Amino acid sequence: MAFTNEQLERYSRHIILKEVGAKGQKKLLNAKVLIIGAGGLGAPVAMYLAAAGVGTIGIADADVVDLSNLQRQIIHATKDVGKPKVQSAKETMEAMNPDVKVITYHTFVTSENILDLIKDYDFIIDGTDNFPAKFLINDACVMAKKPFSHAGIIRFQGQLMTYVPGQGPCYRCVFKEPPPKDAVPTCKQAGVIGAMGGVIGSLQAMEAVKYILGVGNLLTGYLLTYNALTMEFRKIKLPTKTDDCAVCGTHPTIDHLIDYEQAVCEMKH
Repeated sequence: MAFTNEQLERYSRHIILKEVGAKGQKKLLNAKVLIIGAGGLGAPVAMYLAAAGVGTIGIADADVVDLSNLQRQIIHATKDVGKPKVQSAKETMEAMNPDVKVITYHTFVTSENILDLIKDYDFIIDGTDNFPAKFLINDACVMAKKPFSHAGIIRFQGQLMTYVPGQGPCYRCVFKEPPPKDAVPTCKQAGVIGAMGGVIGSLQAMEAVKYILGVGNLLTGYLLTYNALTMEFRKIKLPTKTDDCAVCGTHPTIDHLIDYEQAVCEMKH
C-alpha cells in the first residue's frame, strides 16, 4: 500500500523513527486490536491506538456512559451521558483518525461469546474492572493462543503484565483463581484517581504497539506496578510458566471457560 500525502503527514513522527519507519506504520495500519472495556483503562488505550493508526480496533462494552465515569474515562464527554460507551468511543476515535475502522460490540463478554470476539484480532487489551472478566480473558486468550495485556487500577495504584503464547506465564499462573466474592473492595467503594487510567492504559497501548511492530521488550514474565503517591514503578520478575497451571500447564485441568460471580472494579495486589 502507498501512503497518501495526508497519511505521510499524520504519521510523520512515527515514520522518522528507525524502530517504526514506513514498514512499521504499514504494520500498524494492517493490525487488528480488540479492547475489552471502554472505561478508565480502555479509554486511553483506544485513543492512543486510534491516533497511532492501528487499522482495525474492536471495542466491547455493555455499559452506557455515566456522569461518574467522566472523571477518568476521557474518551467520553458530558454530552455522551446515557449513550452506549462503545458508540461514544467509536465517535471519538473516528473523529481523531478516519483511517481507523472501529468495530463495536455493545454486549457483555461471557464464556459463550469471547472466543468468537477475539478470534480475528492480533492482540487483546484487558481494560476490564473485575476479576471474573480478567480470568475469562486470560483463559480464552490462552486457549485461542492470543497475546494480551492485563492491567488493573484502584486508588493511586496500578499494575500490568503481558501474555504472549509460549513466552511466559499467564495471569492464572500468577493469580491462581479469583478471590472470594466481596473480599476486595470495588473502585466504587475504594475510589480511583482519574489520571491512573491514563498512566496504565497508555502503557497497555504501548505494549500493543510494540507487539505489532516487533520491537523492544514486552512485559512477558514481569508484573509492572505503579504507586502514584510515591511516584515509584516496580518491575517484578514473575515465576516462569508453571507446568501445573490449570489453563496453560502441561496437563491443564480447565478445559472450558468459566463465568465467575464477583463484585466489579478491583485490582489484586
